[in-house]
Amino acid sequence: MLDLAGIGIGPFNLSIAALLNETNELEYRFFDNKAEFAWHPGLLLPEAHMQTCYLKDLVTAVVPTSRVGFLSYLVDKKRFYRFLSTDISMISRTEFSDYMAWAASKLQNLNFNEGVQSIHYNQDHFVITTEQGEYQAKNICLGTGKKPHVPEEFKAQLGTKVFHACEIMGKKLDFTNKRVAVIGGGQTGADIVLNTLQHYWGKPQELFWISRRPNYQPLDEATFTNEFFTPQYTECFFELPELSKKREVKAQKLASDGITTECLKQIYQYLYQHFEVNGERKWVHLLPNRTAQQLTAHNGGYAVQCYNSLNQSEEVLDADYVILATGFESVLPQYLEPLKPLLHLSQDGGLQLDRHFNVQWQHQTGNQIYAVNAGLSSHGIAEPQLSLMAWRSAKIINHLAGKNVFDLSETQNFIDWTLPESTQPLTLTTAV
Repeated sequence: MLDLAGIGIGPFNLSIAALLNETNELEYRFFDNKAEFAWHPGLLLPEAHMQTCYLKDLVTAVVPTSRVGFLSYLVDKKRFYRFLSTDISMISRTEFSDYMAWAASKLQNLNFNEGVQSIHYNQDHFVITTEQGEYQAKNICLGTGKKPHVPEEFKAQLGTKVFHACEIMGKKLDFTNKRVAVIGGGQTGADIVLNTLQHYWGKPQELFWISRRPNYQPLDEATFTNEFFTPQYTECFFELPELSKKREVKAQKLASDGITTECLKQIYQYLYQHFEVNGERKWVHLLPNRTAQQLTAHNGGYAVQCYNSLNQSEEVLDADYVILATGFESVLPQYLEPLKPLLHLSQDGGLQLDRHFNVQWQHQTGNQIYAVNAGLSSHGIAEPQLSLMAWRSAKIINHLAGKNVFDLSETQNFIDWTLPESTQPLTLTTAV
């Protein structure tokens, strides 16, 4: 009987496994259908960098002495001093992915090549059926991630030349003298555009970068903005009314979903050097304020119909390749079907979490279903990010163990998200 069964071994569940490895109090095992650890391998573009500092790794924020922290990885790889000499704070996605794969190789109880097929509840425990057999667990943690989001109007055209961005590094592509359309104005779209400018897949005839956003907007990395990515703010956010939560998530969009300044600078510098200084034909077309509405086969390629919200006009462009940098969406995995009648889902069919990242369900008082990367609406914009990964893992483990296995206490906040009672004035009374 396991104390915890983890479903999926992505970064978030890997962090929980890494911290469980620091204590011998709980029996655990994690399952994944992949042959080995892999973090969005289709998105590991050569010029893609992290938006999160490397110290916000699997464990360091909670257990800085862990043998699977990023600094331990550098030492083990014999690159510690050269890394320091690079003077970089945001490493490449490729290196961070390699770090996590390295950490996974150091941990026990990670069952790769063993996907979970179904989970049933049997009175006081879960029965997890995998491709290899059955396991029993008192509690489970869902960490199978999100699914690529493909707008309904594009699904009929999916194929070798119309695909989601998460597949791009797994394809053999040749953009030479082709018309390429990238749909999506976030970091992924920017990374693909930057690599296309550098002719990673050959030099296109035309490149169109389509975005609904009013411009190519930078990530908000200001000092005080980073306070949104702290445990104190996350716990304060959880207590807010639902309307306030929705307002805050919308207002903070660029704190988590903008493009790094360095990436934008590289793109702009390329445009200046090649089209202004070198006098090349302008083959790159930046198209903000456009919503791609329809995709139809046309002349051996595709006609992309867009709506220009700036001047309220319809526009059509031709493309040979269409890359959908349209993000990811939450979908209940198939293995949860037997448990679905027991779950207290939200109006839109999503999981509802309590403050301990615990799914609300019929038998919550006896057995816990934890979920990671499922609490944007309940815990705020830090939830889908790596920033608070170690803190959240420790919070889940502390709740599971029923005690403070890890010390998560903090010093005072610089920002008073709510005014402490001791500083609030006494209620004034009017003398009669």
